[in-house]
Amino acid sequence: MSKVITPQEQDYSKWYNDIVVEADMADHSAVRGCMVIKPHGYAIWEKMQQTLDKMFKDTGHVNAYFPLFIPKSLFEAEEKNAEGFAKECAVVTHYRLKTDPQNPGKLIVDPEAKLEEELIVRPTSEAIIWNTYKGWIQSYRDLPLLINQWANVVRWEMRTRLFLRTAEFLWQEGHTAHATKEEAVEESKKMLEVYADFVENWMAMPVIKGCKTPNERFAGADDTYTIEALMQDGKALQAGTSHFLGQNFAKAFDVKFANKEGKLDYVWATSWGVSTRLMGALIMSHSDNNGLVIPPKLAPTQVVIVPIHKTEEGLAKINEFAFSLKAKLESKNISVKYDNRDSLRPGFKFAEHELKGTPVRIAVGERDLANGTVEIARRDLLSKEIINMVDVEAHVEKLLRDIQTNLFNKAKERMTNMTHKVESYEEFKKVLDEKTGFILAHWDGTPETEEKIKNETKATIRCIPLNNPLENGICIYSGNPSTQRVLFARAY
Repeated sequence: MSKVITPQEQDYSKWYNDIVVEADMADHSAVRGCMVIKPHGYAIWEKMQQTLDKMFKDTGHVNAYFPLFIPKSLFEAEEKNAEGFAKECAVVTHYRLKTDPQNPGKLIVDPEAKLEEELIVRPTSEAIIWNTYKGWIQSYRDLPLLINQWANVVRWEMRTRLFLRTAEFLWQEGHTAHATKEEAVEESKKMLEVYADFVENWMAMPVIKGCKTPNERFAGADDTYTIEALMQDGKALQAGTSHFLGQNFAKAFDVKFANKEGKLDYVWATSWGVSTRLMGALIMSHSDNNGLVIPPKLAPTQVVIVPIHKTEEGLAKINEFAFSLKAKLESKNISVKYDNRDSLRPGFKFAEHELKGTPVRIAVGERDLANGTVEIARRDLLSKEIINMVDVEAHVEKLLRDIQTNLFNKAKERMTNMTHKVESYEEFKKVLDEKTGFILAHWDGTPETEEKIKNETKATIRCIPLNNPLENGICIYSGNPSTQRVLFARAY
């Protein structure tokens, strides 16, 4: 293939964009800041979606769907939430177009079709959902309410990047209601564990679990739990969040229930979500200068078989072997593509599947049939080996497990090597500029200090790690006492 990926050492941002486009994952659209997710990219998202959906249902959640449009009065009901998203909102003001009398070939907004109340295009669904829950919850018998929805949201970003930050993106958002604070907190933490399980064991991406500072919390939450991942360039990426909302939305929308004692009380709430931003994380965690690298558990095609032949008779024999091998592997729940397109040379197919990140490639030619062997290449190491045909099925099964493990271990080692402890602000700035990565440093716990560090260095507190060891120290910025280190990084 003639497509060339800019080396990440030369320009990491361009390397990322090259992979997204050249690996056929997504494209820019006619709408500024919005993307088209192409079939290869969407197939990976579907695998993510299917896996997470099962994990949600296994923990007792069910799916529903709520409107895309939110009346402005509902959106304003929870003040912190409204204020937090106000600058990113798209607003519908009219419901009809008409022909421009001055220019019959053009359409204009019909001024007589102004909505009585403006509609917000959902940036998040707490408002519309909690207004709905008011009619669903009357008694403790209606609780807990464990609902998730798969949807799109709109947040009008000015500076966008495919998958990582777009004006419209796909996600899931869970919204649950509980009878007690303890149940809601437990739910928030449980869903964080679900996300961490998925990201580490399916995406092969290690994370640090923690709690956001008040400055970094979700607007309207009492606590925000997060999983933070580290990309190859040393920048952090927030991979998922789970929010304990307290009774804030219940009070804003007057959602009360009769408890077991017959007394009215406000319900306790959570919300949690991950988005197509995980696609960006997947790319930046594992890919290389040859293209995309996909962990086998999320690869739409785990194995590709490529025939190499000179004669039609030879191709017929290869076909017989390839279709038999494909069926055997598929019986073991391995997804296989037999790439027998006759319009493309084998070398082109090799390069294409390497660029698109297919984990395992099997090449079989006429000479291989005669020798009873095949050539097997693994994408993560770009290595090849000759394997006896009788051993292929067992070898491929083991190879897929090995690739999954290797990708996680490689990312874990990188995160360990790029996590630094610092004792002073000078050392903090030096590490940020020379080594990047995660930085564990003492902070005095004040939002003022946090904001000053962010303004001066563009580094934020990613989280206060869960089960963080207490350790008396001195804040790197203010010199005031500190009881623990927190996790800093520059981030996407």
